[in-house]
Amino acid sequence: MRLKSFTASTMAEAMEMVRQELGDNAIIVSTQRAGGVKGFRVTAALEPSDADMMVAELLGEGPGAQAAEALKEAFNRHGLPQRLSDRLVNAARTAGTNNPVQACAAALEAGFAFAHLPEYSSPRPLMMVGAPGCGKSIAVAKLAARAVLKRHDVAVVTCDNFRAGATAQLAAFTRILEVELLTAKSADSLRKAVESTMGMVDFVLIDSPGVNPFKQSDMDFLHELVVAADVEPILVMAAGGDPTEAGEMAEAFAQVGVSRLFASRLDTTRRLGAILVAADVGRLALSDVSASPHVASGVSPISALSLAQLLLPEPAAIQNTPPPSTPINASEHTPHWIDEAFSP
Repeated sequence: MRLKSFTASTMAEAMEMVRQELGDNAIIVSTQRAGGVKGFRVTAALEPSDADMMVAELLGEGPGAQAAEALKEAFNRHGLPQRLSDRLVNAARTAGTNNPVQACAAALEAGFAFAHLPEYSSPRPLMMVGAPGCGKSIAVAKLAARAVLKRHDVAVVTCDNFRAGATAQLAAFTRILEVELLTAKSADSLRKAVESTMGMVDFVLIDSPGVNPFKQSDMDFLHELVVAADVEPILVMAAGGDPTEAGEMAEAFAQVGVSRLFASRLDTTRRLGAILVAADVGRLALSDVSASPHVASGVSPISALSLAQLLLPEPAAIQNTPPPSTPINASEHTPHWIDEAFSP
């Protein structure tokens, strides 16, 4: 396996360097802030698909065979395309364990990047972006609530002046949180709004208008907003969509600087293939998820282990995983069960 590290000023630039150097088959091994310099370091691996298949055949009767079969079934249930499923299953085989959850977590750790959104302060404003109706406004409200509950100062800006009632909806949340809601109707007004908060708050959270990722004028407008205020765009995507469509959307949003994926509505879906495909195709790091309808406790950082618990059928997850600090309810797939999957 060929390993190489890439360092750039932004995660998106580092991911593009990986794509150019190693191609589309590269596996992201790890992502982190570059030590001593400003920017990000991405470590990627490239292993020829033929070698993957040879290893899979050789290990067919060895350690990991049972876990691999369980993962094949789970990935098929979640709607993963064959190429991505095979890659993850082959990575799981090399974990050398027949525990499906552990094997799945190892495969996800090798195949995806995980980069949680900051919980204490952010040097750059965070802008939630995505298609109409994906849950951007509620994501902003939940992130603002998390910051307020941790006693951090936060400013909220809305650029969504197109959808009827969008500002009123967000204003209702910010009023409860006792946070001022700023409005911006253009890239220049967004820049001024962000500048007015400089040095005064720990977080600046921005709600952007829903855009059509396949309409160039929409994406050009979104890019203007991103550049004007030097924000980090975070793609919000509702779980449960069509995997192919999700991948194409993620690839489009990556072109405007998106490098992290925030998955919403995990409490209302049982199939997560769209989220995995989006992260894979768009070369996006999985950050946080919304797995509860409650604003005060509605955001959870996601990890390879918690994602593995969600991907596997509940009985298998219970049978093959050591009990967590909070027991997982195997009787039904509910928001309560999902919340517990993210318990420390």
